[in-house]
Amino acid sequence: MKAHTRKKKIMAVTLTGSVANFLLLVFKFVAGVLGHSSAMIADAVHSLSDFVTDVIVLLFINISSKPKDEGHDYGHGKYETLATSVIGIVLMCVGVGLFWEGANKIYGFYFMDEPLESPGKIALLAAVVSIMIKEALFRLTLSVGRRENSQAVIANAWHHRSDAFSSIGTALGIGGAILLGDNWRVLDPIAAVIVSILIVKVAFQLVLPAINDLLEKSLPKEVEDEILSVINETPDVKNPHNLCTRRIGNDFAIEVHIRVDGQTTVSHAHELTKEIERKLRLKYGPATHIVLHVEPVK
Repeated sequence: MKAHTRKKKIMAVTLTGSVANFLLLVFKFVAGVLGHSSAMIADAVHSLSDFVTDVIVLLFINISSKPKDEGHDYGHGKYETLATSVIGIVLMCVGVGLFWEGANKIYGFYFMDEPLESPGKIALLAAVVSIMIKEALFRLTLSVGRRENSQAVIANAWHHRSDAFSSIGTALGIGGAILLGDNWRVLDPIAAVIVSILIVKVAFQLVLPAINDLLEKSLPKEVEDEILSVINETPDVKNPHNLCTRRIGNDFAIEVHIRVDGQTTVSHAHELTKEIERKLRLKYGPATHIVLHVEPVK
């Protein structure tokens, strides 16, 4: 029931974002063309990438919420991590593309005497509307992502925020180009370059942790120390060692060896492992994957 509720909340916030992104990208493209603004057209491309990542999240969240089956003994949680990686990579590509386009226009303006068209007021209006909508989507999506502990939804929230940043830079560039005259039209592509750098930075912050999870990186040392502390608190259990940890989607996987009195019964040893599993799942969630290997005290 909890997993079903989680899925519904994630699907609802992502669908809301996807509808908003689709309407925004159409509005931005029209405003960019009518307003002769390369920055607004680039911003529209960014919104298009947002719409694509919404579709990716909807697809992968639906898969990752499935329970384990014969072909997936550890469940489908990694699909959500994969979705986060895809979102980050798409975002990175968008950022690099915006940087390249803006840099070429700046070079052409300063070194090739290529003229730049003055952007229209409709482009400025589109940027302001985009900032308000994307910031609202960021706050809503981030809240749901943190509450439901979803990496992919949190990643998608930051994609919304990056689009808001993009629109802020676009608004400043367009506004400056309109108000300051012909010699300042270059502010339009300059804004696109600055925003592209911010977008690439956000992309790296999303991709690196997701790749670490896909490559089975261990949990942070402070988490592993907590795990050992929980085990050491259990009576009759000594010297937890050979601790191996990793993430499976949003859940932890914990494998560890423990020592008990060599004369204890199998039944008592089993009760001890059940108690440790209960404590760990209470702390890290009911879906925590736990493997305990019992050895006699040396």
